[in-house]
Amino acid sequence: MMTAELVKQKGDEKEHEAAKAPIDRIRVAPNTVAYVENHKLVVEFAIPGAPTETIDVKMLEDGVYLTAPARDVEYAAALPFGWPVKPGKAEASYEHGLLRISVPLKDPMEDAVKLVIKSGGGEPVIDSAKNKAA
Repeated sequence: MMTAELVKQKGDEKEHEAAKAPIDRIRVAPNTVAYVENHKLVVEFAIPGAPTETIDVKMLEDGVYLTAPARDVEYAAALPFGWPVKPGKAEASYEHGLLRISVPLKDPMEDAVKLVIKSGGGEPVIDSAKNKAA
Protein backbone atom coordinates (compact mmCIF):
# COMPACT_ATOMS: atom_id res chain seq x y z
CA MET A 1 0.00 0.00 0.00
CA MET A 2 1.06 3.55 -0.67
CA THR A 3 1.41 6.07 2.12
CA ALA A 4 0.47 9.74 2.12
CA GLU A 5 3.07 12.42 1.50
CA LEU A 6 5.17 13.79 4.32
CA VAL A 7 3.75 16.75 6.17
CA LYS A 8 6.06 19.73 6.68
CA GLN A 9 6.06 20.88 10.26
CA LYS A 10 8.12 23.90 11.40
CA GLY A 11 10.55 23.49 8.52
CA ASP A 12 11.36 19.86 9.38
CA GLU A 13 9.89 17.02 7.36
CA LYS A 14 8.16 14.67 9.76
CA GLU A 15 5.85 11.80 9.03
CA HIS A 16 2.62 12.36 10.88
CA GLU A 17 0.48 9.53 12.25
CA ALA A 18 -2.25 10.29 9.70
CA ALA A 19 0.35 10.23 6.93
CA LYS A 20 1.24 6.62 7.81
CA ALA A 21 -2.26 5.45 6.93
CA PRO A 22 -3.08 4.15 3.46
CA ILE A 23 -4.13 6.67 0.82
CA ASP A 24 -7.26 4.69 -0.04
CA ARG A 25 -9.17 5.83 3.05
CA ILE A 26 -12.93 5.62 3.24
CA ARG A 27 -14.50 9.05 2.65
CA VAL A 28 -17.13 9.99 5.19
CA ALA A 29 -19.19 13.11 5.80
CA PRO A 30 -18.48 14.51 9.26
CA ASN A 31 -21.29 15.29 11.67
CA THR A 32 -22.01 18.96 11.02
CA VAL A 33 -23.94 21.68 12.82
CA ALA A 34 -24.54 25.23 11.54
CA TYR A 35 -26.24 28.06 13.41
CA VAL A 36 -26.25 31.85 13.72
CA GLU A 37 -24.85 33.48 16.86
CA ASN A 38 -24.25 37.23 17.37
CA HIS A 39 -24.56 38.06 13.62
CA LYS A 40 -22.08 35.32 12.74
CA LEU A 41 -22.55 31.97 11.06
CA VAL A 42 -21.00 29.21 13.15
CA VAL A 43 -20.24 25.86 11.50
CA GLU A 44 -18.96 22.92 13.53
CA PHE A 45 -17.49 19.75 12.00
CA ALA A 46 -16.78 16.65 14.11
CA ILE A 47 -13.51 15.30 12.65
CA PRO A 48 -11.91 13.24 15.42
CA GLY A 49 -8.42 11.96 14.72
CA ALA A 50 -7.66 14.48 11.97
CA PRO A 51 -4.32 16.21 12.62
CA THR A 52 -4.53 20.01 12.46
CA GLU A 53 -1.80 20.15 9.80
CA THR A 54 -3.82 18.01 7.38
CA ILE A 55 -7.17 19.85 7.61
CA ASP A 56 -7.99 21.74 4.40
CA VAL A 57 -10.84 24.27 4.59
CA LYS A 58 -11.93 26.56 1.77
CA MET A 59 -14.37 29.30 2.72
CA LEU A 60 -16.39 31.16 0.09
CA GLU A 61 -19.18 33.72 0.36
CA ASP A 62 -21.76 31.03 -0.31
CA GLY A 63 -20.30 27.86 1.20
CA VAL A 64 -17.48 25.96 2.88
CA TYR A 65 -15.52 22.93 1.68
CA LEU A 66 -13.58 20.61 3.97
CA THR A 67 -11.24 17.67 3.60
CA ALA A 68 -9.48 16.20 6.60
CA PRO A 69 -7.64 12.88 6.49
CA ALA A 70 -7.53 10.86 9.69
CA ARG A 71 -5.97 7.45 10.30
CA ASP A 72 -8.41 5.24 8.37
CA VAL A 73 -10.99 7.74 7.06
CA GLU A 74 -11.01 10.98 5.14
CA TYR A 75 -13.63 13.47 6.20
CA ALA A 76 -15.12 15.42 3.29
CA ALA A 77 -17.89 18.00 3.30
CA ALA A 78 -19.38 20.69 1.08
CA LEU A 79 -21.87 22.92 2.86
CA PRO A 80 -23.73 25.64 0.95
CA PHE A 81 -24.93 28.67 2.92
CA GLY A 82 -28.37 30.23 2.71
CA TRP A 83 -26.93 33.70 3.43
CA PRO A 84 -23.68 35.26 2.19
CA VAL A 85 -20.75 35.57 4.60
CA LYS A 86 -17.44 37.48 4.70
CA PRO A 87 -14.91 34.67 4.13
CA GLY A 88 -11.88 36.93 4.73
CA LYS A 89 -12.99 37.45 8.33
CA ALA A 90 -13.55 33.80 9.22
CA GLU A 91 -11.97 32.41 12.39
CA ALA A 92 -11.41 28.75 13.14
CA SER A 93 -10.43 26.67 16.14
CA TYR A 94 -9.86 22.92 16.48
CA GLU A 95 -10.13 21.21 19.83
CA HIS A 96 -10.86 17.61 20.86
CA GLY A 97 -11.83 16.61 17.31
CA LEU A 98 -14.24 19.52 16.81
CA LEU A 99 -13.50 22.12 14.12
CA ARG A 100 -15.43 25.34 14.84
CA ILE A 101 -15.59 28.06 12.19
CA SER A 102 -17.15 31.45 12.91
CA VAL A 103 -17.68 33.93 10.07
CA PRO A 104 -19.58 37.25 10.00
CA LEU A 105 -22.74 37.39 7.93
CA LYS A 106 -22.61 39.73 4.96
CA ASP A 107 -25.18 42.49 4.58
CA PRO A 108 -26.97 41.53 1.35
CA MET A 109 -27.33 45.24 0.49
CA GLU A 110 -23.56 45.81 0.76
CA ASP A 111 -22.93 45.34 -2.97
CA ALA A 112 -26.30 46.64 -4.12
CA VAL A 113 -26.42 48.72 -7.28
CA LYS A 114 -28.57 51.85 -7.14
CA LEU A 115 -30.78 52.28 -10.16
CA VAL A 116 -31.43 55.84 -11.31
CA ILE A 117 -34.53 56.27 -13.41
CA LYS A 118 -34.45 59.01 -16.02
CA SER A 119 -37.16 59.87 -18.45
CA GLY A 120 -36.15 60.49 -22.02
CA GLY A 121 -38.54 60.81 -24.91
CA GLY A 122 -41.50 59.84 -22.78
CA GLU A 123 -40.06 56.41 -21.94
CA PRO A 124 -38.25 55.72 -18.68
CA VAL A 125 -34.57 54.81 -18.95
CA ILE A 126 -32.84 52.92 -16.15
CA ASP A 127 -29.16 53.68 -15.57
CA SER A 128 -27.13 51.71 -13.06
CA ALA A 129 -24.90 54.00 -11.06
CA LYS A 130 -23.20 52.29 -8.16
CA ASN A 131 -22.83 54.38 -5.02
CA LYS A 132 -24.38 57.52 -6.57
CA ALA A 133 -27.22 59.44 -4.99
CA ALA A 134 -30.35 59.94 -7.05
